[in-house]
Amino acid sequence: MARRHWVLVSVIILGTAGFGAYALRDRWLGRVETMLGWAPTEATAAQPAGRPAGGRRRPGRQSGQSEPVPVLVADAKASDVPVFIDGVGSVRPLSTVTIRPQVSGKLVELHFEEGQDVRKGDVLVRIDDAVYRAQLDQAIGKKAQDQALLQNAELALDRSLKLVQSSSGTQQQVDTARSQVEQYRAAVQSDDAAIASAQASLDYTTIRAPIDGRTGIRNVDVGNIVSSSDAAGIVTLSQIRPISVVFSIPQQQLAKVNAASGGGQLSVEAIAGDGKSVIDNGVLAAVDNQVDATTGTVRIKANFPNDKLALWPGAFVNARLLVETLRGVIVVPTAAVQRGPSGTFVYLLKPDQTVGMKMVKLGQQDDVQTVIAEGVADGDKVVTTGFSRLRDGEHVEVAASQPPAATPGNPPGNPNEERKPNRRPQKTGGPEAASAAPVALPEAKQ
Repeated sequence: MARRHWVLVSVIILGTAGFGAYALRDRWLGRVETMLGWAPTEATAAQPAGRPAGGRRRPGRQSGQSEPVPVLVADAKASDVPVFIDGVGSVRPLSTVTIRPQVSGKLVELHFEEGQDVRKGDVLVRIDDAVYRAQLDQAIGKKAQDQALLQNAELALDRSLKLVQSSSGTQQQVDTARSQVEQYRAAVQSDDAAIASAQASLDYTTIRAPIDGRTGIRNVDVGNIVSSSDAAGIVTLSQIRPISVVFSIPQQQLAKVNAASGGGQLSVEAIAGDGKSVIDNGVLAAVDNQVDATTGTVRIKANFPNDKLALWPGAFVNARLLVETLRGVIVVPTAAVQRGPSGTFVYLLKPDQTVGMKMVKLGQQDDVQTVIAEGVADGDKVVTTGFSRLRDGEHVEVAASQPPAATPGNPPGNPNEERKPNRRPQKTGGPEAASAAPVALPEAKQ
């Protein structure tokens, strides 16, 4: 038990001594390095800045000159830039029809599958037609009866006319016979209307697709009694090829849209959720006739072919309306544009590998590119990284490739900032350290 106690005390003493030595390392570590010859000597420390041990200068540097700042550059180019108006909207079918019966009866046949594409005129539903067929037969029989009575009345009228001509009859008999003929003719016309009504009711027992579209999920199964008062209907038919998108834009953009639409049909792009991928290309169909006073926006409708069924009714989608194309303007990456107290500016790369600050006027700007209205010419090279270490006239070094992505050992930040070597600064000391310490700097700058 006593032996274990002494071991524990020894561990505590050694740990305390080690921690104290580490905490006071700045007081004694330099002396030890000097004694062992690991620290640079006074002669080495007195060498000119920028010249490593051995008397050779680093490439691209002169005596008394600071380290060039590593940067990336891009070319300013003349290009055609489209001008878009963005909006968020929802996808809607071009046409939607709720299939409801127009007569009451038992549902006996369904000629479609849920989610099936149907053509206009295809049979969708059949209702029991026994009652309506009997009503049609009854109307036809009534017409035949009235036609027979009409023929008899017409014969009686002819006989009355002949008797009057031979002075064997009276005019009153003729008038009565003529009245009978007109009554039966009206009865026959009424029968024709009854037949047409019965035929229409019979036709309503067969429901056909009124448009091309796709069926939804049915609400009624075979065997149920349906009627025209059913609110839900039997099934919904939606036309999704083509399809429409309704989105809103600020009212301030309305004048630009109206001016552009006067020159021809405007194109619209449906954009995916990532904000980059184009789902489908369509055309402007209509602009709403009033502005929503509560939101200050106006609704716009665009039609898309939707051949690949990438747009689906009810889904939210980003829409981009092309209203103008800027021809031959100067374009630079948006990352090159900086802002200061005096306005926006860019750094231009000069032939002597220095940079110069140039004030610019901006045109259209997005997350990727910026139109420069004034200040940059076609072919100029603009700096896109390393701004925290740049100033007017600074020497730079153009990197040959894009910087590596951030890793656990390479934290994100300015990729072109010179990374400090992960080692403790050396004290002045022996001659061996004079040749070793400066060599680590170029390796850490890769």
